[in-house]
Amino acid sequence: MTAMVTTTATQERPRRRGLRSRLGVSGAIAATIVAIASLVAVIGPWIAPHDPTIANLSQAWLAPSADHLLGQDVQGRDVLSRLLAGARSSMLGPLLVVVVCMVLGSSLAVTSAWRRGFTDSAISSGLDILFAFPAILLAALSAVVFSPGLWAAVAALSVAYTPYVARVLRGAMLRERNQPYIAALEVQGSGATSICIRHLLPNVMPLMVAQATILFGYAVLDLAVISYLGLGVQPPNPDWGVMISENQSGILQHYPMPALTAGACIVAVVVAMNLLGERLLERSNASGR
Repeated sequence: MTAMVTTTATQERPRRRGLRSRLGVSGAIAATIVAIASLVAVIGPWIAPHDPTIANLSQAWLAPSADHLLGQDVQGRDVLSRLLAGARSSMLGPLLVVVVCMVLGSSLAVTSAWRRGFTDSAISSGLDILFAFPAILLAALSAVVFSPGLWAAVAALSVAYTPYVARVLRGAMLRERNQPYIAALEVQGSGATSICIRHLLPNVMPLMVAQATILFGYAVLDLAVISYLGLGVQPPNPDWGVMISENQSGILQHYPMPALTAGACIVAVVVAMNLLGERLLERSNASGR
């Protein structure tokens, strides 16, 4: 009986560790931060204690209090409410960027890897051209040509990130394309579309997830910079990048809380996403050996 209990406990211990055993301590902490930020992005506007857009200049730069836990900003708005409500645009924009660039990048990668030859050369040349345009510059040009706002920045960053996704996935898909099971499926009469969707893409999915996670962190930072420059989310709409831009003067006036809390949120999400992506990438490389 004792041996049976010991064996059962030994078998269940990895299961109880769960996320920690799969991603390590730093990966588990990063995943927790990402989960909290995602939850806040969904429910933040509804749990904000005050209206994040209503200004009251007579209460500008007030210190934290029981009613305003993080104080009030340059226009007297509740900092905590703006942080909670601003999480939505700060997380939704990067999510859209990642979804679009992953769809475009994986489509180009699988087409290039499968067709090879002239198609591969043409796609690679097009990607090289896109590499010449920095993401921030492309987003700024889009805002100038169209109009400042979140959607123009999201579209520009999606295009700018696509070459990075396509190049990484193309290499992985080329290796997978040369595996014997692909030739066996072709001999059995399976079509190219069926092989790509049912076998090729699923086998590189761990790498895709890792790349998407890392790109999400970069997109959070880039969109925050674009909003900081006044080309992304427009005031008085709450956004972490906008909060830093509006309240940066408070740092020199000894009212650093509004800007620093928004900056801390950005740093926490970016670092957590990169850590999580690195852990997922390590697991993907380990499983691919």
